[in-house]
Amino acid sequence: MSFYDYSVMNAKNEEVKMSEFEGKVVLVVNTATGCGFTPQYKDLEDMYEKYHEKGLEILDIPCNQFAGQTPGTDEEIHEFCTLKYNTQFPQMKKSDVNGENALPLFDYLKSQQGFAGFGKGVKALAMSAMLKKIDKDYKNNPEIKWNFTKFLVDRQGNVVARFEPTADMSELEKKAAELL
Repeated sequence: MSFYDYSVMNAKNEEVKMSEFEGKVVLVVNTATGCGFTPQYKDLEDMYEKYHEKGLEILDIPCNQFAGQTPGTDEEIHEFCTLKYNTQFPQMKKSDVNGENALPLFDYLKSQQGFAGFGKGVKALAMSAMLKKIDKDYKNNPEIKWNFTKFLVDRQGNVVARFEPTADMSELEKKAAELL
């Protein structure tokens, strides 16, 4: 199967097929409204406004699997994002990204781009220390580690990069711009 064979449900419970994004660069992000990384919504919205007309799509998939940091309903999540960050990119139904109830799309994304580390810096060290307590083997499995993990898909449907929440947002933007 390819990226274009998957679908997810939007917040209105309507199916969104990835094939609708054929020929576009797609950024798939698992998000949270109460996380230390939540301010990344601003960077994502800035990218969306800057590159959407050139073919960038961002799919926001809220997830409550990490410390319960997305407790609200789909409507409450949408209201928070639009009021606080003026987000305009599509927001999907709150879903799991790991485990037996994970969206098949995320299982596919993880199979294409596994975990390669948190990088360097204070946030990276903090994430590593926290995850060692949760999963001693976290470095050796492809599971999503936390909110705001991002997968970048090129215009041909290839999953070309995975960015952990600690990644520099300017690096993500640079890579997305190269694909456009």
